[in-house]
Amino acid sequence: MSTLFSKIAAGEIPSYKIAENDKFYAFLDISPLSKGHTLVIPKEEIDYIFDLSDTLLSEMSVFAKKIALAIQRALPCKKVGVMVIGLEVPHAHIHLIPIRNEKDMSLENPRLKLSGEEFEQIASAIRRELN
Repeated sequence: MSTLFSKIAAGEIPSYKIAENDKFYAFLDISPLSKGHTLVIPKEEIDYIFDLSDTLLSEMSVFAKKIALAIQRALPCKKVGVMVIGLEVPHAHIHLIPIRNEKDMSLENPRLKLSGEEFEQIASAIRRELN
């Protein structure tokens, strides 16, 4: 069974890709809490983040850190918040959310509606900071 996120990582469903390697894929959340809200997933289909092996979890954290630092350089924010919920999609993932204060992390906040052009500009700005 292939999850939505596996289909995104495989290129079967379009996404605004930030980065990928042989184990992980990072892409913009299409229903973001803030501009630059990015999801980091393992390519291996594992539902719960704490079911990842210690090695894979460690590597995922290091991969996410690189993305978070690029987001922070590319977009106006105080920090990049990290959130793991794990109920929305049965595939482990980390939310990286550019924030100015703690309230920016609330799931009760309205989600942004961005155009494809805006998503592409944001993704390009983050990718530039990765290089």
